[in-house]
Amino acid sequence: MFRLIVLFFISVPILEIMIFIRVGDQIGLAATLSIVVVTAIIGVHLLKQQGLQSWHNIQNMMAQGQLPAIEMAAAAQLLFAGGLLLTPGFLTDIIGFSLMIPQIRMLLAKRFIVTGVTQVHTGRADPQEHVHTQTINQKPGFDPVKNQGRTIEGEFVEKE
Repeated sequence: MFRLIVLFFISVPILEIMIFIRVGDQIGLAATLSIVVVTAIIGVHLLKQQGLQSWHNIQNMMAQGQLPAIEMAAAAQLLFAGGLLLTPGFLTDIIGFSLMIPQIRMLLAKRFIVTGVTQVHTGRADPQEHVHTQTINQKPGFDPVKNQGRTIEGEFVEKE
């Protein structure tokens, strides 16, 4: 994984420089720099707009008592997209603007969440362990007044 990250941080700037040179030869330096600045401005505007929408979606899901895992993963991608759009370059702008499309973000978020859940539930647990699901209000000493009617469910592992 470390090698992949190092390769990414070396290859992306090299590709960006190559693209800058080619685009600059075709349309000129001033036009190339103008495009980079305009895409950064548009990126900041889109990031603000979609970031607020994402924040509202997360708050609404939490208010309904749902876990906003997919929305939070999409919001993290949105943050990454904003960073890419502020980074000068055409390749990073293409990736950043692609991640600004909500359908693409949600598709990737669902894929990451499902992959992560599958990895957690396959092969990582000890076969000698027994997984139990229990509602907190079933425990002795539970005070429903403090809990205000909320039921919190969870899993725990009982090792022998």
